[in-house]
Formats: sequence, C-alpha cells, structure tokens
Amino acid sequence: MAKDKKSTLIENQDVSQLEITNSISIKNIKKKRNARINPKTLVTSILKKDTTALSRAITLVESKNTEHLDIANNIIKQCLPHANKSIRIGITGVPGVGKSTFIETFGKHLTALGKRVAVLAIDPSSSLTKGSILGDKTRMEELVKDENAYIRPSASGKSLGGVAKKTRESIILCEAAGFDVIIIETVGVGQSETTVHSMVDFFLLLKLAGAGDELQGIKRGIIEMADTIAINKADGDNLKPAKLAKVEFNRALHLYPQKNSDWQPKVMLCSAIKNEGIDIIWNVINEYIETTIENNYFYKKRKEQNKFWLIQTIEEQLKSNFFNRPDIKKELTTQLHLIENNKTTPFAAAYYLLSLAH
Repeated sequence: MAKDKKSTLIENQDVSQLEITNSISIKNIKKKRNARINPKTLVTSILKKDTTALSRAITLVESKNTEHLDIANNIIKQCLPHANKSIRIGITGVPGVGKSTFIETFGKHLTALGKRVAVLAIDPSSSLTKGSILGDKTRMEELVKDENAYIRPSASGKSLGGVAKKTRESIILCEAAGFDVIIIETVGVGQSETTVHSMVDFFLLLKLAGAGDELQGIKRGIIEMADTIAINKADGDNLKPAKLAKVEFNRALHLYPQKNSDWQPKVMLCSAIKNEGIDIIWNVINEYIETTIENNYFYKKRKEQNKFWLIQTIEEQLKSNFFNRPDIKKELTTQLHLIENNKTTPFAAAYYLLSLAH
C-alpha cells in the first residue's frame, strides 16, 4: 500500500513537472514568436503585395497584447508614405439587403477591370458571448479565390457602431499592399454607418424595395450621408416595386440641402445576383471621385477625417487608461453598489470617480 502511495506521488510529481515544463515552453515559444516579428521585413513583404504579410500585420494591429502595440505602430508608420492611393468605399444596408452578394459581384467586376480589391468586412460580435462568426469568406466564395482580391473579416467587439476598432489602420496597410479599391462593409445596425462614413471617400447605401424599408430610409439620417442609393434585388417580381422605390427616394433626396461636395446623390437599381447595374454603379463612383477631386472636396474631406480620428484615438486612450487604473476599478465597484442601494446617483458617482483621476 505504501508502495502504491509512493508510486502515485511520483506520478503526480511527474505530472506537475510536465505542466511546469509545458508552461515554460509555451512562454518561450511566445517570446521567440515576438522576437521573430521584424517590422522592417514585414513592411518590405507588404510593399511586395504579400497578402500573408498583410494579414499578419493586421493581426498585430488588432491585437490586444500590449507587446504588439509598438510593433504595429512601427509598421503603420513605415507603411504610411505608401498609403492614400486608393478609393475607399463604405457599403451599408440593413441585414438581408444582400451586402455580401453585392460586394462579391462588385469586387469581381473590379478585378475583371484589372483593379486590386480589399474587403474589410465587420462581423457583429455577440454582446453576450463576445463571439463572432466571421463568415464573410464563406459567403464570398468566388471573390475569395480571386488573386486580385483580399477579404479580411474582423469582429466588431465593443467599438462604436460595431465597426472594428482598428479598421482605420487596416486601410493604411491595405493601401500600402497596393490595393486600388478598399471596400468597408458595415454590420448595418446602430451607428456603424456614421463611423464608416468618417473613414471612406464614397458612401453607398443598399436598400430593398417592397420591404417597408422606403419610409424608414427617408426618416433616418443615413440618407444625408449616402452619396448613392442602390436598390438591390431589382429583378423578377421585385423590379416594379424597385422602380417605384427609386422615384420615392429621388423625391426624398431633393428635400435635403445641397452637400458640401456639390454632389447630387443618385438612386440606382441593381441586381447583384444577376450582375445587373453593377457597372453603372462603378461609373457613378468614378464620376463622384472626379467631381470631388476637381473641386478639392476629396482632399479636404480626408484631412477632416484625419483630424476626427486623432480626437477619437485620444478619447479612446483616455477612456482605456481611466478604467484600467486599479484604484478606479476598486472604487467603481463600490460606487455601483451604492447606486444599486439608492445611496448615490450615477452622476454623483461619476463626478467622484473622475475626481480621483486628477
């Protein structure tokens, strides 16, 4: 019996030793992996249009690991002189409007014209599990096989409007990798449209006809942001309602004040599944780019966007620094308990917590 106990003890010691060894090995692997990340080499590969290097760089940009922050910033800094040479297009619409099908058909049309297309698709994260399906590569089966296309799905996380926090930096990396057109797909819910509008040159709103969506579209501020409205699935029995919807949207657009870009938004019909009207939409986008470059609005807008993202980044960093302070974490729990017991107000608690930060 004593022998058995001794044997068991030795086995347990062996297991413990094995666990320690494995733990040390994993740490060493992580250290070696980080040591192998050479920003200069990675940037050189990106500039040679290496999509594997591009994916790795975007992963570093999206990483929450603090060790990766400096590396990511270094990469972005080196890529910046090679960026700003693409057309950035934001595409939004309610779930079910056919965004993925449209982007695939549109992307294939562009690659057939000799363009290199990058799609940054934002997948909504679950507020409960924090998980994300990241299924855009599955939905865009044909485009993902195209050597002149690159699809990068990202989880939206907690960032404003479901837009991935690092999408702005990802655009720079994709431009450095030589992509002519950057398409950003939004989740089509909440305030994601506003955020995407602040990082693109052209904003395309996809709508459906006969789905009770026309009036909703007119009511929402989204119409003011749209540079063009495309009524998708305008085929078969949907064609007649789509034409009627086009008339309604045209009427609505004329009620809004003239845009600073001097561009009058257009309403188009298209069918992504039948590849109809896609070429016309691309012609309209080119017309918009030519018009805004000519009147200098294109460059003015990009400068304004850079200022906006400077302020956004500062705000995000201040917020992160505040909530990660140990004393704030501890006192926040206390204040939440006091609020639950009706012993203080949310406003008084907020002012108190902010006073600790000074």
